Amino acid sequence: MKITVCIGSSCHIKGSRFVVEAIQKLIDENNLGSKVELAGTFCMGRCQEGVCVTVDDTFFSVTPENVNEFFEKNVIDKV
Repeated sequence: MKITVCIGSSCHIKGSRFVVEAIQKLIDENNLGSKVELAGTFCMGRCQEGVCVTVDDTFFSVTPENVNEFFEKNVIDKV
């Protein structure tokens, strides 16, 4: 599974750094390092919806406030 987080300027302002750090921590806490790849990318072209995150090819809008819920539903439940 590959999780990609936009780190472009619009998503950065909306908290992408926190989202990246939280996802990395959750990957480590759940021992998913061998199953989940975390990557960053610049603009995904959906700036109004940021923080833009894809899990494989599925798009999600994630906030620092809902990152734990996002991870549980879209990563843990599918690994």
